[in-house]
Amino acid sequence: MKPKSFMQATRRRFIKAAVGGAAGMTFSRVLPVAAAQAMTIPIGFQLWTVRGEFARNVPDTLKTLSQIGYKAVEFWGYAGTPNVYQNYSGSELRKVLDDCGLKCCGMHIDLKALAKDSLQRTIENNQALGSEYLNVAAAKEKMGSEDRIAELAALLNQTAGECHSHKMTVGYHAHPFDFEKIQGRFAWEILFSLTDPAVNMQMDVGNCLAGNGDPLAMLKKFPGRTRSIHIKEHKEKTFDSNFYKEIFHLCETSSGTKWYIVEMGGPDGLGFDVPREALEKLHRLGK
Repeated sequence: MKPKSFMQATRRRFIKAAVGGAAGMTFSRVLPVAAAQAMTIPIGFQLWTVRGEFARNVPDTLKTLSQIGYKAVEFWGYAGTPNVYQNYSGSELRKVLDDCGLKCCGMHIDLKALAKDSLQRTIENNQALGSEYLNVAAAKEKMGSEDRIAELAALLNQTAGECHSHKMTVGYHAHPFDFEKIQGRFAWEILFSLTDPAVNMQMDVGNCLAGNGDPLAMLKKFPGRTRSIHIKEHKEKTFDSNFYKEIFHLCETSSGTKWYIVEMGGPDGLGFDVPREALEKLHRLGK
């Protein structure tokens, strides 16, 4: 029979080994998950930044963006019309996207696209595209006073509720004028304090900075609200800067982000060098 002291020492070693093994397994699981998490947000592209190319050849533009390595595109300027762009309906554009291996990561829309006589058509075109995100791209006339902001918030809340059953998310996209201050608060901050959590807070990092706003503060103040985010370099705040390191960290941990959307292009929306260089840089950073 083994001495009691030996049995106790053996038991302690067994417990220590078991705990250590469990911790090791947990740690080994956490590391791949953490490493993979940085790669789980796919990168799309806002078509406005290649609008010159897109206007003259829609299929070739989409094919080129796919070949560069983008996973999806976001359309712009939709106002609730039967066609989404030029003479292309939503279903026709979907075929081109499918042929190129691209998804639609959203659409920038005018306020009129959410009007009662347009909303159903807007929903149908987005359904055809496979688009989940309907982001109002600008409402400058609504963002100048608390009363007008409240009107906009009410519209976004109402249409977000109506679109929910169609598995679509209504949101608002950032422009520099959204960061004017009213009674000491950013207009943007007032808007998202009045909107339901279901309303997408589509931050545009470059636009926010251009309006002297604070994108980091807004992402922290409204966690889980930024399902898609526009990323563009702004002066010294490049993708490889510490500033963007924190932007990416927030998107990948607390902001609920499903899409990074690059909005960087050449003059007049011509050429593909800038979109290509932007994606190459993001890939070098592990995005």
